[in-house]
Amino acid sequence: MTRSLTAALIALLVLTSCGKVRDSRLNPFNWFGRSEQTETLQTVQKPADPRPLVADVVSMNVEPYSGGAIVRATGISPTQGYWDAELVELENDEPGHLILEFRLFPPVAEQGVNTPRSREVTVAMTLSPARLENISRITVQGASNARTTRR
Repeated sequence: MTRSLTAALIALLVLTSCGKVRDSRLNPFNWFGRSEQTETLQTVQKPADPRPLVADVVSMNVEPYSGGAIVRATGISPTQGYWDAELVELENDEPGHLILEFRLFPPVAEQGVNTPRSREVTVAMTLSPARLENISRITVQGASNARTTRR
């Protein structure tokens, strides 16, 4: 009886302490907030990457997982048929700011323009915990806008 009561009390104390961790920076769900729309940053296009930027970045979020975080962005292309999407990291002078360009190939043949939902393209990339230690702001940019999230 004493062992089960002691185990129950310890479990109760552990569960009640979770409230403080919920609001702390130790909780991975508090790492990055919601993204907000910002203006695109002036960058120099790399000649090695012929893919154009996505027309419009409509959403971006950072989701924690056991191996770090996943940066996921959704953009709308001008027509259907765009492919091989990727988030390409840009070099910048600002420490703690990760800038990613949303690049994709245009369709091989001419495609029609349908609903915005049918032209959505989603792309993601992972970031390791070691890489996340030095990042406080992430920006994903397209041709007409960019979205930023901060810690």
